[in-house]
Amino acid sequence: MARIPYGNPDAPDVKPLVDRIVAERGNLLHLYQMLIHSAPVAEGWLNLLTAIRQKGVLPGGLREMIIIRIASLNNAPYEADQHVPIALKEGVPQAQLDALANWRDSALFSGKERAVLAYVDAMTRQIQVPQDVFAAVRAHFDDREMVELTATIGAYNMVSRFLEALEIHSHDKR
Repeated sequence: MARIPYGNPDAPDVKPLVDRIVAERGNLLHLYQMLIHSAPVAEGWLNLLTAIRQKGVLPGGLREMIIIRIASLNNAPYEADQHVPIALKEGVPQAQLDALANWRDSALFSGKERAVLAYVDAMTRQIQVPQDVFAAVRAHFDDREMVELTATIGAYNMVSRFLEALEIHSHDKR
């Protein structure tokens, strides 16, 4: 169970925001039900994550692979639970999802995917990215894509840290 109670989606001060979240996301996930304790934070979060997931140029399958790898590295099962079905819809094969935890030992990933996963690992584990890791990923992406790739990794590290600090899990009752 989460460390603090979930917010009240029927509270008058957040109801319009909750309606927007449901319209954009299909339902009020546990994450957003926690975020509505602070409407300004919830709104900013929604705007940022909508831009990353729906307005960027990164391929959806690659984006979802990034998110799931971050969830694995940060031991954030809620994040993975939410994104595995999306990854499958985006065309990521189940075998690749299964191999993400040990991607360096797998032949299932292209050179581009391997460069991205090394970048994910460096940003998530070390914060500072070694020059060779950056150069390898930079060879595959233009300036806009590099910004979106880096923002995606940073944002989903934020998501997993928020989820795990407050112990938000898929099996929680709202």
